[in-house]
Amino acid sequence: MPQPDSVPAADLPPGTVRRVGDWAVGNRGAGPDGDDRYFAVSRICRHQLADLAEGSVDADGCLVCPWHQSRYDVRTGEMVEGPRGFLGYHGPTPVYSGLVRLLGSIARLRVRRAVRTGDDVVVTD
Repeated sequence: MPQPDSVPAADLPPGTVRRVGDWAVGNRGAGPDGDDRYFAVSRICRHQLADLAEGSVDADGCLVCPWHQSRYDVRTGEMVEGPRGFLGYHGPTPVYSGLVRLLGSIARLRVRRAVRTGDDVVVTD
């Protein structure tokens, strides 16, 4: 039986994201109950295929792409804000960003549960 995808919880302080197999696994920080809120989403950005495991978590708990700052709701996989640039350009692109955001709302990231089990955070179905 294959081992589940997992990462040590100590490697996931609030605001961080790590690569765990095919998943970008992160920690949105403490929820209302005081427990950390872990997430797992597919790793490839819908914009220009950046590795989201190299991204970050913003103050709203969204996963932010490391290349052009597209923002994803990790609960649904939907892109909630389009990119701030394309290719090597980093700056405003309102029409282009709107089109990419529309695509990101249709072609969402895959979402899995990530739960703490002992000292590890495990990706589950």
